[in-house]
Amino acid sequence: MEKIYENGLNFECQRCSFCCGHSPGFVYLSWHDLDLLCSHFKMSREEFVEKYCRWADYYYGAKVLSLIEKKNYDCVLWENGCSAYEARPVQCRTYPFWSWMIKDAEMWAECAKDCPGMNKGRLWTKEEIEEQKAQYDANTPISWEEWKLKVL
Repeated sequence: MEKIYENGLNFECQRCSFCCGHSPGFVYLSWHDLDLLCSHFKMSREEFVEKYCRWADYYYGAKVLSLIEKKNYDCVLWENGCSAYEARPVQCRTYPFWSWMIKDAEMWAECAKDCPGMNKGRLWTKEEIEEQKAQYDANTPISWEEWKLKVL
């Protein structure tokens, strides 16, 4: 089966912030994400988690680390722009080339209804898209069990 991105896909962020809020969602954090954010904000892991994170439900009943949201569902790091743009999590950096979003043309088209940058702007090559997808797929969130063993 040919991939929908065989000949590339167009995407250029329009800075609309739709993917950064407006509706409930999760930004799951891996150890790599957490360490980048801690370095960016000059905070310890414990301080950052206490101020910006929550333990969210994940597949099969697991609890994993996620950024919190403001009352209007905007990401806690959104302040008329991402306050951690240079250190943003892999989930944010790889959008919209997430596995489930690029699985077929119908899903891509459905997601493009909410994102004005999809199907606009520069053409991302198949290789670039697969690299983004691979980073997204490999980015395992921190579980509560891992946190207890490593930090507490």
